[in-house]
Amino acid sequence: MIGKMIHNDLVKNRAVTLSATVFIAAAALLVSLAALLAIDLAGAVDAFMERAETPHFMQMHTGEIDREALEQFAADNKNVQSFQILPFLNVEGGKIRLGENTLTGTTQDNGFTIQGLQFDYLMDLEGKRIQPQEGELYVPVCYRQENMAGIGDTAVIGGIPLRIAGFLRDSQMNSLLSSSKRFLVNPHDYEKMEGVGKEEYLIEFRLTDPSAADAFSHAYTAAGLPANGPAITYSLIKMINAMSDGIMIGLLLLVSILAVLIALLCVRFTLLSQIEEDYRDIGVMKAIGFRISHMKRIYLMKYAVLGGIGCLAGFGLSLLLREPMLVNIRQNMGEAGREGFSLAAGFCGVAGVFAAILIFTGRVLNRFRGISASRAIGFGFEEETGRTAGRIFPGLSHLVGVNAAYGLLDVFSRKKIYATILAVLVFSVFIVIVPQNLYSTIADESFTSYMGIGDCDLRMDIQQTEDCEGKAQSIGEALEKENAVTDYTVLHTKKFTIMNAEGQEENIKIEFGDHNAFPVSYAKGGAPLTQEQIALSALLAKELGKEVGSTLTLFTGTGEMTLSVCGIYSDITNGGKTAKAVFTDMDAEPMWSVVYAKLDGSVPAAKASLYYRALFPFAKVTDIREYVAQTYGQTLQSVERAATAAAAAAIIITTFITLLFVRLLIAKDRYAIAVMKASGFTNRDIKFQYIWRLAAVMLTGLLIGIFFAGTAGEKLAGAVLSALGMVSFRFRVNPLASYLACPLWMVCSVAAGVLAGVQGVNKIDTGENIKE
Repeated sequence: MIGKMIHNDLVKNRAVTLSATVFIAAAALLVSLAALLAIDLAGAVDAFMERAETPHFMQMHTGEIDREALEQFAADNKNVQSFQILPFLNVEGGKIRLGENTLTGTTQDNGFTIQGLQFDYLMDLEGKRIQPQEGELYVPVCYRQENMAGIGDTAVIGGIPLRIAGFLRDSQMNSLLSSSKRFLVNPHDYEKMEGVGKEEYLIEFRLTDPSAADAFSHAYTAAGLPANGPAITYSLIKMINAMSDGIMIGLLLLVSILAVLIALLCVRFTLLSQIEEDYRDIGVMKAIGFRISHMKRIYLMKYAVLGGIGCLAGFGLSLLLREPMLVNIRQNMGEAGREGFSLAAGFCGVAGVFAAILIFTGRVLNRFRGISASRAIGFGFEEETGRTAGRIFPGLSHLVGVNAAYGLLDVFSRKKIYATILAVLVFSVFIVIVPQNLYSTIADESFTSYMGIGDCDLRMDIQQTEDCEGKAQSIGEALEKENAVTDYTVLHTKKFTIMNAEGQEENIKIEFGDHNAFPVSYAKGGAPLTQEQIALSALLAKELGKEVGSTLTLFTGTGEMTLSVCGIYSDITNGGKTAKAVFTDMDAEPMWSVVYAKLDGSVPAAKASLYYRALFPFAKVTDIREYVAQTYGQTLQSVERAATAAAAAAIIITTFITLLFVRLLIAKDRYAIAVMKASGFTNRDIKFQYIWRLAAVMLTGLLIGIFFAGTAGEKLAGAVLSALGMVSFRFRVNPLASYLACPLWMVCSVAAGVLAGVQGVNKIDTGENIKE
């Protein structure tokens, strides 16, 4: 009997049934997709790094190395499982031709290496270790994605021809967020190429206890071993590999949580709408002795059916959308190998949505207890009236007109009713604007200030060369004479030793120069101004347990220095552990130098970078806009896809729920509508009253949503990025997209729902509803 009642009700109320199912399916889709992709990404990263046997600790070094000292250290340290030194021949991009394309202008440090003998294996696209034959070249997969090369093409490296035999995945340097890329050649070809570039070394260790990588790093430093370059650990490599797609998945997870909240509100709307229609029937059932639990079971079973259909539909759609969204992950890292676990996570997410719907539905149905049988049978609806309308109606109607006054006063009189649709609009605006703001922030050229790079037009790196300090000064002198350059600064990075919180020695890299000319983003404090001050990157400050005002001891060639921490800034370069100071130290030689330049706008940065590359062949000249595009290209695409999907879902849901809400209001107000019609109000007048009501709520929802998107949304995004060393995060908002296009879409979706919903006014029969 109950089953037949539910079937008849579903058939009778097709619109309500469809609306509720769509809302639930949308929420289930987003939750399931976020769970599926999160497990797939984590599994792909883990499986990739396990297959490649990624080093737990790796120290890059430029210059001579003492192999015997390194071998002795590895033999004496009980935590070392295996050890190797791999060569890395850094070659200037203009000397690398892949088919018809050169790597001139790339932001990456491109180098050539041989296959690891014990670990750190470079893999082909099928997940197998590559053993190149003589004359063969394997190219990083990122250049395949950029259509820079194809299998069978001829590559010319400094005049040496090689055949491109395939593409490789590199567990250390796969991500575009990594500043270096490795090409793989046969050992014989490597020997032929040695004069083409500058040789570096990758000093790598696999540990018996990977969790002790930080302690091992301190031991390495204390031993005074080669460390002329950045050092990275397994955890940092893992984070970089996951970051591009991880940001997109994190954004999708946030949107899915908000979508579930909206779905619950939508279910509440559909349920209240149904209760309004069944009000007299509910009263009759109470009058003849039906138990409340029995009545609740009828509605609960109905929404269990709708929830089940919606959740299964959402789960099925998530499986379809999962494949295109996994393309980038699979191309970069291969299969995750966790198919069953991934599907289980997605299904559990959907089951959680289903359970939330049943629990929420049960709580809404508790209002049966407050329904009076006699009143429901007599009036057929729950009467609600405002108390303040009479006092201020005359003045307001004179100001905005009668219909507008009725509409606005109803919102003020029945705040509880409109609070729910207001919450939905706020959530929807949040879902639309936050992903868009995150996208515009990452795409903005000033985003580099969160990476530890000054806000400039051109960056010129001088490294892997003798007298980098002198060459950087010569660039500065040349820029002084350039009319197109409005400002520039020269910075030098030197290596020092400090004492960490555990009393162990640790190497840090300190950048010297004018840090206020092209400042990075500071979370606390500011740049060093005196010789007694030092600023620390966020990750280094966290590791050392330092805050602004703390002191640290620095060992220099002339003795110990006690410096006060004046600022903590964002930085993800060089492992994210750097510092800035202005004191004078003539003994330490610069490891590398950087020149930042600002242009006056008369010459495009892309054209200026080509000019300065030819003028300063020893420097890597980078257009910052191109740097952002190359480094964050994949991340931007992922965030853009997530933002588009979130906006589409929010707009569709908003349209449906607005339509449903207007129908609910009209169902509740049918007696009042009938009275107004009898008093001379036309259908058009009454429709305008509802339009004014929703217009007021919509405007309020937009303003609140925009406010929370810029405050709470910014904090949520900042919390995720701070884990990567990007502190003091601030949205760089695109006003046209965030404050014009997004609100306009929301206005259109609400307007569509309202205009469709108010047509129900025409169906209110005056005589029948007044008689009721």
